[in-house]
Amino acid sequence: MKPSQSVKHALRTATTVGAVAVLALGGLSACADDSSSDSASAGATSALPSNAATGSPIKVGFITPEGGPITVPMVREGGEAATEYLNNNGGGIGGHKIDLVVCKEQEDPASATSCANQMVEQKVSVVVAPFGSQGAVMLPIVAGAGIPYVAQAPVSQVEMMTPGAFMLSGGILAVFAGQAATAAKEGIKKVAVVISDAGDAASSVKAIGVPTFKQAGVEMDVITIPASAADPTPQITAGLADNPGAVTVLGETSQCISTIKALQTAAPTVKKYLIASCLDKQVIDSVGADAVTGAKAFTTVKLDSDDPSSELYRSVMATYAAGTDPAGLAYLGYQVMMSLGEVGKSLTGPVTPQDFMTALSSAKNVPLPAAPGLTFSCDGTAVPQLKTLCSKSILVSDVNADTKLENTVAVNN
Repeated sequence: MKPSQSVKHALRTATTVGAVAVLALGGLSACADDSSSDSASAGATSALPSNAATGSPIKVGFITPEGGPITVPMVREGGEAATEYLNNNGGGIGGHKIDLVVCKEQEDPASATSCANQMVEQKVSVVVAPFGSQGAVMLPIVAGAGIPYVAQAPVSQVEMMTPGAFMLSGGILAVFAGQAATAAKEGIKKVAVVISDAGDAASSVKAIGVPTFKQAGVEMDVITIPASAADPTPQITAGLADNPGAVTVLGETSQCISTIKALQTAAPTVKKYLIASCLDKQVIDSVGADAVTGAKAFTTVKLDSDDPSSELYRSVMATYAAGTDPAGLAYLGYQVMMSLGEVGKSLTGPVTPQDFMTALSSAKNVPLPAAPGLTFSCDGTAVPQLKTLCSKSILVSDVNADTKLENTVAVNN
């Protein structure tokens, strides 16, 4: 089935909303992490198993933003920690050791092109790009060489539509699907989405969000805030005239701060649906815990869970990346590399890009690491209109008085 006209319109401007589309999963929400406070890194750790990989090495390309305007070494450090674990403790990829080929791009087309070309020249079997905005530049080069391309979430039309690309989460589609399902369950009839008026982000959000919410029997309104507005209270007040039952903010930390403060003035009792960037420690410190207590959180990781998957994440980071904050963005690199290890369990003999393409294309209901309850399926069934998306599921939690996430459930699995 081809994408609907509304989805096509949204995809044409997907880069505009890319920063929020990925929930700080893998895109430009660089200030965000899926933790509400430093306590998210707390939790038990355990001894790692002893199952070293002994097979011939598989070259895995790893492209990450470092050295430019957005530099996130913790994403690489999480990926490298996962690689060390797989090689030394987790049996590698189908018994093969991983030879990680790292390239650092500076979030500009020239460096991104250089990294993509390097992956082709190095003859890697698969490329992962857990975080960054340059997928539209890199993916055609990588896929054109017959190499599968794996990312955390899409930030461009190219990533949503190009065969050979595999997005482990659904980005903005997963956010809206989860919020729509939650609103319907809570009996909320209307949700307002607050977003900057930059570009045509608002029209893109409407194109994706309105039909998604409508399918759940919920109306969606959009409140646009001028990018230059220091205090959006007038716009928030006017936008709430129709009395929505919940409000969500699509933006980075500074917009979250200004919007939540305005909501506390204009409608302190309205339900808040918050993505990860609005639960960042910087936001909590600025708006106060009371402002987010009782909100619903929509994330794709649960770092402080006692689930074995989350405990393994903390244990791997403690062992192989002790100097990296596990509550930050390290999980992005970790999740993608560990997912490769799971998907590639059946790979034997010399592993070619086509072998990895086949393994990824047949992946079905694979648990997403450090995200208890979430799975991904890259066989084209998760979002039939957009076959590169491997999931539209998301974790929904209550934010308690200590700004911790509790009562977490997986939605839309």
